Amino acid sequence: MYNKLQYISQGDTVKEQLYNIHQALDHGCDWIQLRFKNQKTKKSFALAEAVHFLCEEYLANFIVNDDVHLAEHIAADGVHLGLTDMSIIEARAVLGNTKIIGATANTLEDVLSHINNGCDYIGLGPYQFTKTKANLSPILGLRGYQSILNQLNPKQKETPIYAIGGITLENVDELVATGIHGIAVSGIITHSDHKSKIITELNEKLYGHVII
Repeated sequence: MYNKLQYISQGDTVKEQLYNIHQALDHGCDWIQLRFKNQKTKKSFALAEAVHFLCEEYLANFIVNDDVHLAEHIAADGVHLGLTDMSIIEARAVLGNTKIIGATANTLEDVLSHINNGCDYIGLGPYQFTKTKANLSPILGLRGYQSILNQLNPKQKETPIYAIGGITLENVDELVATGIHGIAVSGIITHSDHKSKIITELNEKLYGHVII
């Protein structure tokens, strides 16, 4: 089963991205999603290659946001697709059956469509307002998660669902209670002065016990 804590990278430059990702890895994250929007291909490729190397060194999963062909070219572990990106079926044709394909969802219809199309995990959100992402989809809140998860059958629930969007440490217990598999976060790790502590506390809440 997939890790319950995902770190979505932040940074406006290659240097900032690498620093933030290295910090997350060094303090205990073992799932990195590279998110580097609206950048030149050369910069994106250089960053992705460097992050791939880091993730191999730390034995962490490495997922590329949006760019299926970049993920294929550098042999990343997989790709995460937004609602307006390439379809899951098309991405699977490019990457094959051994790679991880995640997909963003905002509604029950999104979730069911992604499951039917064979995605490996779903990022469902946003939980609440976040500055990390422009053109934010409608806020789900706790009731939104609970409503969607309550309408899934046991087979559909086998696809891991991650909460995403403005999540803080104080939100994790109530989110876990809805039945989600895990969380995907950015700022809570990027901006923390005590990264090891926050990552340990997040994992303890997600797994229900101390992570050694």
